[in-house]
Amino acid sequence: MTIEDYAFGRIRIDGRSYASDVLVFPDRVDDSWWRKEGHRLGPEDLAAVVAARPEILVIGTGALGVMRVPEETKAWLRAQGIDVRCAKTGEAVGIFNDLAGTRKVAAALHLTC
Repeated sequence: MTIEDYAFGRIRIDGRSYASDVLVFPDRVDDSWWRKEGHRLGPEDLAAVVAARPEILVIGTGALGVMRVPEETKAWLRAQGIDVRCAKTGEAVGIFNDLAGTRKVAAALHLTC
């Protein structure tokens, strides 16, 4: 998967555009992803990611970085054997693209705020 473009509220991945938050896996995109508590990312929001067993999860916290990723969520992911990288979504896209193809990486990307 290659993220080709990101702008507030939209993203293009492998030629397809999305206008909702996404989970990006090496072989697919889930554009039905949403969090239990909108701007807070909890372990319960990441069951599909853990099931996919990536080495790294890149978390995009939104254009302005509004989505919170509590330390307990990061610790929980690490306990599952998943390295965590958090950044505003524009930066997270670059991190994901740099890692894709060399590591088994997934992304959880908030497209707005």
